[in-house]
Amino acid sequence: MTIIVQQVEMGQGTYTSMPMLIAEELEVHLNQVLIEHAPPNDKLYGNPALGFQATGGSTSVRVFWEPLRRAGATARCMLVSATAQTWNVDESSCHAEDAVVTHTPTGRKLTYGELADKAATLAPPANVSLKDPKDFRLIGKAVRRLDAPNKVNGTAEFGIDVKIPGMKIATVAACPVFGGKLVHVDDTRARAVKGVRAIVRLDDAVAVIADHMGAAKKGLAGLQITWDPGQNEHLSTEDLVRQLDSASQKPGVTALREGDAAKAMAGAAKTIEAVYQLPLLAHAAMEPINCTVHVQANSCDVWVGTQVLTRAQAAAARVTGLPLERVTVHNHLIGGGFGRRLEVDSIIQAVQIAKQVDGPVKVVWTREEDIQHDVYRPYYFDRLAAGLNEAGLPVAWTHRIAGPSILARFAPSAFKNGIDSDAIDGAVGPYSFPSVLVDYVRQEPPPGLTTGWWRGVGMTHNGFMVEGFIDELAAAANIDPVHYRRALLGNAPRARSVLDLAASKAGWGEPLPAGNGRGISVIFGFGTFLAQVAEVAVDKNGHVRVQRVVCAADCGRIVNPDTVVAQVQGGIIFGITAVLYGVITIENGRVKQRNFDTYRMLRMNEAPAIEVHLVDSKEAPGGMGETGTAALAPAVVNAVFAASGKRLRMLPIDIAQLKASDRREPKSAYSEAEV
Repeated sequence: MTIIVQQVEMGQGTYTSMPMLIAEELEVHLNQVLIEHAPPNDKLYGNPALGFQATGGSTSVRVFWEPLRRAGATARCMLVSATAQTWNVDESSCHAEDAVVTHTPTGRKLTYGELADKAATLAPPANVSLKDPKDFRLIGKAVRRLDAPNKVNGTAEFGIDVKIPGMKIATVAACPVFGGKLVHVDDTRARAVKGVRAIVRLDDAVAVIADHMGAAKKGLAGLQITWDPGQNEHLSTEDLVRQLDSASQKPGVTALREGDAAKAMAGAAKTIEAVYQLPLLAHAAMEPINCTVHVQANSCDVWVGTQVLTRAQAAAARVTGLPLERVTVHNHLIGGGFGRRLEVDSIIQAVQIAKQVDGPVKVVWTREEDIQHDVYRPYYFDRLAAGLNEAGLPVAWTHRIAGPSILARFAPSAFKNGIDSDAIDGAVGPYSFPSVLVDYVRQEPPPGLTTGWWRGVGMTHNGFMVEGFIDELAAAANIDPVHYRRALLGNAPRARSVLDLAASKAGWGEPLPAGNGRGISVIFGFGTFLAQVAEVAVDKNGHVRVQRVVCAADCGRIVNPDTVVAQVQGGIIFGITAVLYGVITIENGRVKQRNFDTYRMLRMNEAPAIEVHLVDSKEAPGGMGETGTAALAPAVVNAVFAASGKRLRMLPIDIAQLKASDRREPKSAYSEAEV
């Protein structure tokens, strides 16, 4: 049987978890299931949480937990009804199991295949009963991923693997300065390259069309291009930071107010303030940006791996002027998304190029083009303050978030009253404070520098800010960071549970060698509670090695625990990469980083030991795509403080700050006072 899956597969396991939900209620085994990509259709395949057909925000299991089970149960009931009608027996005397319906009194059997035609003529029942979780046979069990065998043997087809008869290959150079334009191209040397077939000019880019990628790259290198850099010719990272710093000093739009934070702050025994920053980041997914397009007089075909099929279809329709029904999007497996493939900029560019090419053309960005023309994780500049009582506990909490609004660009209707709900997500963490004020200052970068989601944004950035600052408060009160957090989580028992579990499994409080430290973080996001303990070593030259990460997660009911563990592991590796190396810097309007030599990835020999402990929860499912990454950065910088006494409030880690000569000794013990 074939299951059409509306959520795309980019390594997170939806092509297993989504079928599991249906198969559980349909009473079939996964080895009887084939999977098809859903075509673009918001009405049939839309994501209710996002408002259109999209895979993102850790929504797949959370949103489709019930609808897909209900679909499986409905189909099962229709097959049982078809059996009862075939034999003129009562439906209650029939039961379905292993894709067979059996008439219990007589033992007669009919396979689903034999019943399908008749069942398809029946009206679907309005209400069906779903299984009691105690009767689950698939859900909650570790299951081998359905997409793994083809990925192992090389037959799986990603967007970059597409081969169409007569297809040419194109590679692109866009203006290296944000927002710049193409002025002139001398293509004499490029046209002399064997295999080069055409040169395509766009407003802000030029593409070389060739028989293969080698010729296209050689031709591109032979172009002599004149650019108009435009208004961003002298833009630098320092300019962005100055603008954000200035904006953050003014009150923003109030996003959350509880009590009177100003009054409570004024009456506090002690106040602490801090500025936290996070840099621009690229996605650098393993599969570079690519899109294959064939534009004909009355049709357009697009072959691509995308998280937003209907947006891809609409974008191609706009560029070609064709009606939607004349644009066909062929969806493919994605070799890493992380939010980058929520964007359609590269698809628009590919269609613009294909309009000038006779026949299908695959447009592939080089790694340099990918890193230097990404839709970047925003730069955030946050100001936090807390008023503490005599015991060192907060009586007031303020958090001012300054940064761009992704929602205002990506989904304008969701940007309401000057508030970007994603940017403020997690601005207080899972904690309870007597008085709270969270405000948001929208500060956009110059036009041409586009920001977007990066394995989540709000939770990822606020997790770092909040958990780092909570650790500062614990240190100021001379209270153990775990005990301090427990005191603030009285209204969040699930958060306390994962905090305690992670601390226990990590051996919190056990001695470590000099220069080593443990740090902890606890977050709530995407319906999931998650805590991490990082163990790090800081050498005398300031180099940091993450040696071990222990994670405890309560993500509600679990569909496939193996996938959940893998998601956490991948999120941790992704997060360590950002903590140690991740930064996009701008100089003269251009991104300085070009490839993996200057935009480092964590290497295999640098990977820590990772332990993941899952809570057996009966709550509704939560999301797992972003939480592992969101909790990692603060756990590591808090561990660095424990190891070195140096408090880090921005990333990536600057080893110059951690050199032995500049350190102060960390506290060796905390107060034994009850919290």
